Amino acid sequence: DPSSSDLTQNSAVPELPGFYYDAEKNRYFRLLPGHNNYNPLTKESIQYKAMECKRLRLLEEEEKQKKKTPRAGLNSSMLLQKRQLGLLSSTSYCRLVHELKVNCMQRRKIEIHSPDSSVAGTNNFKIIVADVACERIFTVNDVEHGGCKYGIINLSGLGKESLTVEMYDNLYFTNRKVLEKSLFSLTHFSKLCLMGIAETPGCASLLPASLFSSTNPGDRPGMLCSFKISTAWSCAWCLNPQADNCFSTGLTRRVLVTNVVTGHRQTFGTSSDVLAQQFATQTPVLYNGCRSGEIFSIDVRQRNRRGQSWKGIRLFHDSAVTSIRLLEAEHYLMAADMAGKIKLWDLRTAKCVKHYKGHHNEYAILPLHVNEEEGLLTAVGQDCYTRIWSLQDTHLLRTIPSPYPSSKDAIPSVVYSSRLGGSRGVPGLLMAVKQDLYHFSYN
Repeated sequence: DPSSSDLTQNSAVPELPGFYYDAEKNRYFRLLPGHNNYNPLTKESIQYKAMECKRLRLLEEEEKQKKKTPRAGLNSSMLLQKRQLGLLSSTSYCRLVHELKVNCMQRRKIEIHSPDSSVAGTNNFKIIVADVACERIFTVNDVEHGGCKYGIINLSGLGKESLTVEMYDNLYFTNRKVLEKSLFSLTHFSKLCLMGIAETPGCASLLPASLFSSTNPGDRPGMLCSFKISTAWSCAWCLNPQADNCFSTGLTRRVLVTNVVTGHRQTFGTSSDVLAQQFATQTPVLYNGCRSGEIFSIDVRQRNRRGQSWKGIRLFHDSAVTSIRLLEAEHYLMAADMAGKIKLWDLRTAKCVKHYKGHHNEYAILPLHVNEEEGLLTAVGQDCYTRIWSLQDTHLLRTIPSPYPSSKDAIPSVVYSSRLGGSRGVPGLLMAVKQDLYHFSYN
C-alpha cells in the first residue's frame, strides 16, 4: 500500500535529530534548520521524493500489467466452478467478479470534444459527479482569470473504441472559487444541480440541467435561483416527498434548511462547523458531519427548539468528519475523517461495525463513493492515490496512482459505475485530474 510509509528508509538505523539517513548511500546527511540557508535536504523534500519514486514505480507496473488477484486463490475459473456447484449465490458471484475486474482495470485517456473547440481541455477539472443513471457527469472547472465554470459531459462515446466524450459548457460561470470542500448533489431526474460555495459571501445555487443542453443554445434559461449564504461548507438536497422542496447547507456552527418554493428557513445551532451532509430518502432526516468529529441527525419536520434536544442519532469520530454516505437500506452510514479513518456505523445500535484501512488524509475534505450493487467503496486520498475496498469485508482491492505528481491542486476526482453511459454503458472508473479525463476500463 503506497500510503503505508516506507519513508523511514531503514527501521534498524537509529534516527538522529537534525540528520537524514540515505539508505542507498548508507550514510547520514545533515539537515540545516532555518529559512536563510539554502539546503535541498528537508524532511518534506525527502518524503516527496520517496513518494514520487513509488508513484512512478507503480505506474510502470500498471503499464506492464503486473496485476495480482485481490485475494489469494481467487480467479475467474474458480468462481465459475463454485457458482455451477451452487457454492456461491448470484449476489456473491457478481460481487467477486467485480473485484476481479476492478483489479485488472487499464487506464486509457479520453478525448474530450466540445462544440467550442477553444473550451475542451483548457481548464483544470476540480470536481466531477455523475447523475443517477450515469449517462453524463457534471463538472466544475477552474478558469484562468479566477473563479469556476460548470459543464456537463455526455458519456455515450465511452462504448466506442475511440473513447471520446462530448463536453457542453453553459454561458455562465461564477467568479467565486468552488473548493473541494464544497459538496453538491444531483436529483434523481438530473434536472437540478445544487452547488455550495465556501467563501464569504457564499451562496447555494440551483442550476437547471437545461443550461448545458446542446439543443437550442439560444433558448437556455438563466440560473434558477441563488441563495446568499455566508460560509457554506456543505449542502444537500432532500428527495423525500415530505420535504422534497428543501435543501440544507452546513454553515459555521449551524445548519440552515431552506424551502426553495416558499423561501422559509429553519436554523439549527451546532457547536461546530458542518462539513458534510446527506438527507435520507425514506424519511425527511438530515445527517450531518462536523469538524468536531460528531455526526448527528435532524428530523426536518420538527420545529427548532433551544438546546440539543432536536438531535437524533449521535456518533463520534476522533477527527473532523469530511464525508458521510448512507447505504441504500439506510440502516448503515459510512463516514470518513481527517485522520484518514473510514468507518461503517450501524444506525440502529449507534456502533461502528467496520473499519476500512489505507485511506490517507490530514486536512482535506474528500468525498466517499459507495457502489452497493457492485459491493465496492472508492475514495481518493490526500496523497492522490485512488483506493477501492470491498464493502463486505473491508479488504483493500486496489490502489491506483495518479498520472500526475502528488500536489494539493492535482487531487483526482473520480466516478465509478458498472454502467457508465447509461443502462447499456460500459463499466469502469472515470478519473479527472488536471486537464485530463481517464477511463479505467474492465479488461
